[in-house]
Amino acid sequence: MLSNQRRRYVLKYLKSDPGPVRIRDLSQQIAAWENDVDASELNYKQRKRVYTSLHQTHLPKLDDAGVVDYDQDRGTIELAERAAELDIYLEVVSEHDIPWCDYYLGLSLLVLVVLSAAWFDLYPFSLVPDLLLAGVITAVFALSAGAHSYYTHRSRVGSDAAVDED
Repeated sequence: MLSNQRRRYVLKYLKSDPGPVRIRDLSQQIAAWENDVDASELNYKQRKRVYTSLHQTHLPKLDDAGVVDYDQDRGTIELAERAAELDIYLEVVSEHDIPWCDYYLGLSLLVLVVLSAAWFDLYPFSLVPDLLLAGVITAVFALSAGAHSYYTHRSRVGSDAAVDED
């Protein structure tokens, strides 16, 4: 269900606007995201292609799975309670945060630089024993993983501790 980018866009849009939304508005915003343009710059063909696939395929599939409530007669969509079950599979990052995958990539690159400096006996890394360096690196990753775990459990949608920062 989440393997399709359009369906993930549907969930993203509905999480930002949880009330019933019109398929026209939803398809216009998704087309804008897909074409990396402002919604006012879309042409008819771009909007129609997204509208048709949402109406015929994606929204019925999400509705059948109980993730959204899609009223085809009214042309409205809203999140169903079951949508919260998918949050664990979607990394929700607020505007001023960085995704954890980027954080760990940066941390790994930093460790690579430190290890390279130690390997070539560059000062001050030449003064640090190898076992101490390995311990510090392990501790940094362990603390990062602990913070990641704490943050993820605390901010899980539907949790009592979750705080809406928007």
